[in-house]
Amino acid sequence: MTTGPALAFIGQVEVAVAPPQVVGAGPLGERRIVPILGGRVSGPRLAGEILPGGADFQLIRPDGVTEIVARYTLRLDDGVLVYVVNRGIRHAAPEDMARLLRGEAVPPERVYFRTTPVFETAAAGYGWLHRSIFVGFGERQPASVLVRIFAA
Repeated sequence: MTTGPALAFIGQVEVAVAPPQVVGAGPLGERRIVPILGGRVSGPRLAGEILPGGADFQLIRPDGVTEIVARYTLRLDDGVLVYVVNRGIRHAAPEDMARLLRGEAVPPERVYFRTTPVFETAAAGYGWLHRSIFVGFGERQPASVLVRIFAA
């Protein structure tokens, strides 16, 4: 019998977001930009703040799946800056996706929301961020996004 990979929890990102800017429907789907207002990262390996100014760039495909590319910066408690690109997908039953897109709460167990964050920093003490694959498990709330991040 084989077992799955061990995942090590490194931190939880809680991001405050503004209402989406809807660019509109194009040939690949509906484009939206969700401004990042700030937030916190907290956990055993990462702790600090999420700086305002990032954004979550979304493409809602015709099949109902949302492709996500979030770009933002962390300022860790020791002052180190970390650039993050967090790609992922989110989907749910059509009625639940419609509720999410209207800004309504949907129980997280009804939504598939996974990401693969990639970190970049010049700080030697955080070189481990460049040597692992990370997996995020997300939850969308009406005014925030929560992502629990694990090293695989």
